[in-house]
Amino acid sequence: MGYAFSTRCLYGNANVQEKADKTKALTMPIYQTATFAHNGVGKSTGYDYTRSQNPTREYVEDVVNSLEGGCGALALATGMAAITVTLELFKPGDHIIAGSDLYGGTTRSFEQINMKNGIIVEHVDTDDVNKVEAAIKDNTRGIFIETPSNPLMRVTDVRKLCEMINGRNILLIADNTFLTPYYMRPLELGADIVIHSGTKYLGGHNDTEAGFIVAGSKDVFERLRFIMNTTGPVLSPFDSFLVARGIKTLPLRMDKAQENAFELVKLLKAHPKVKAVNFVGDPSHPGYEISKSQTNGFGAMISFWVDTNKTLVDFLEKIKVIKFAESLGGVESLATYPAMQTHHAIPEHIRTAMGIDDTFIRLSVGIEDIDDLKEDVLQALG
Repeated sequence: MGYAFSTRCLYGNANVQEKADKTKALTMPIYQTATFAHNGVGKSTGYDYTRSQNPTREYVEDVVNSLEGGCGALALATGMAAITVTLELFKPGDHIIAGSDLYGGTTRSFEQINMKNGIIVEHVDTDDVNKVEAAIKDNTRGIFIETPSNPLMRVTDVRKLCEMINGRNILLIADNTFLTPYYMRPLELGADIVIHSGTKYLGGHNDTEAGFIVAGSKDVFERLRFIMNTTGPVLSPFDSFLVARGIKTLPLRMDKAQENAFELVKLLKAHPKVKAVNFVGDPSHPGYEISKSQTNGFGAMISFWVDTNKTLVDFLEKIKVIKFAESLGGVESLATYPAMQTHHAIPEHIRTAMGIDDTFIRLSVGIEDIDDLKEDVLQALG
């Protein structure tokens, strides 16, 4: 019988550490080397060159793969590197349906890199499965979703989407950064590939950048591994060590952050300067029931609109415990101004039509004492 989730956060499944390290160290060592010597002609130790594989990276890949329930995982230098490698599965002329609400860097990649390379990208509201089905063409080869989406927190019914494309030779790629495998495992719902920005909740401490790809089939995994080894954007041994260390406390951090998020949502919804709040765990959220059906939790990401741009600026400049910063998913609570930061590259008229305007704030809730967070929000809103 396999280990429970929290145990696999510590050890993974495949005993990679025992295979690579004979010292019985409790923590997987950092194999800070570019190359490995051979025992003789045709006698590799299984490690030849760090770009191809490194014991420390192999360890964190095994842990992430075991958490997502995949057929193989790859650790890359950033979340965008994971997306870039995944999109190399497609060729010029292929049509990809992508969510209309995505992280700005992902949108930039689609619009300025992949379309330049001949891939046809069409943005659709993937929280409406009927719209996705209507957009499918003979040359559609992939669907890319975030759920909840960044930053509007839209929820896609992964199971229904997978049922709809079953047998159509279309890969369903799910960015699971916001919920992590602790709260959702898209492969179990039928997805083909899961992507993470490991910089966020998996690493969890705002001290390293990383990306992960987890494949649901051996064939897709081998194709992705070939692309990664050929292009080279692998995660370094030291960063592999940092992410592996962070994952050990993933369940504890996620539960505490989510608990704090529920409390802050109640505070924000009651404040006169807050006009609307997006949080998937709120029963009034349109995706609440779908989320309950496909996840074990709601996460700790909130977005909300305030009454004026002055209120937004005052809030971002007055917060003390919460930090005004562009990332998410760490132990520290972070507030982001998407229109100026994460989604600035999206044309203003498109941002505004989506609701990402100059009164819109994204909040990544951390693990601080909830009373300190409440006091900080109240004093910053005034």
